[in-house]
Amino acid sequence: METSWPELLWIARHGQSAGNVARDAAEAAGHVWINVEHRDIDVPLSELGVEQAIALGRWFGALPARDRPQVVLSSPYVRARETARLVMEAAGLRPGPDVCLRLDERLREKEFGILDRLTKHGIREKYPELHEQRSHVGKFYFRPPGGESWCDVILRLRSLTEMITREHGGQRVLVVAHQVIVNCMRYLVENLDEDRILAIDRLADVPNCGITSYRHDRQSDALVPDLVNFIAPLLEAGAPVTAAPDPPLAPKP
Repeated sequence: METSWPELLWIARHGQSAGNVARDAAEAAGHVWINVEHRDIDVPLSELGVEQAIALGRWFGALPARDRPQVVLSSPYVRARETARLVMEAAGLRPGPDVCLRLDERLREKEFGILDRLTKHGIREKYPELHEQRSHVGKFYFRPPGGESWCDVILRLRSLTEMITREHGGQRVLVVAHQVIVNCMRYLVENLDEDRILAIDRLADVPNCGITSYRHDRQSDALVPDLVNFIAPLLEAGAPVTAAPDPPLAPKP
């Protein structure tokens, strides 16, 4: 049976970023603003994030050639692009001869609008009405002014998954993106609903450079979960595991 699904699909969060570090410091100090000098698009990896990306790349490089990525789809944000580049370099995968590398804006971080760069405390202090509305509506449907809800993110990812099935069916595809993207991709691939994906989200943040993967089952012609937030590559390399949410985030419902 011919399939439109990839043979293997890996979904990875980028390595720890300078924004993750700044957010942790701002939250710990009770600040209103997260001190990040870059646009969210331009936030780079931290030194630890570089180490995590290299560790993940070495894990891919140790796989048999028949099990390594043939296609890498990355968010255009710097922290994701750099993660993808370092993973490919450490795995010995050359763009062009070995792997098709594509940047896709549909994999960008969720847009936070006027809540951008605010800590949890900052959101409550500056926009108490929005904080109350978000608590009532829930993060899945709440859209901050100028920003996106999870539903908005899922809408753009639907067209991305259609492109993957149309252009990369039967191939091994690695997606490198952001925490919300990982969870929203799971929502689509695993055919989840609001309650189930938010329950997964409440369990824990997605680890930086953690892998969630799926294998194609030819009998059912479906993608079957294989690994979930897999961090063994980091542990094997001695790279610390981090799971801080990307800034900015309001409290989970």
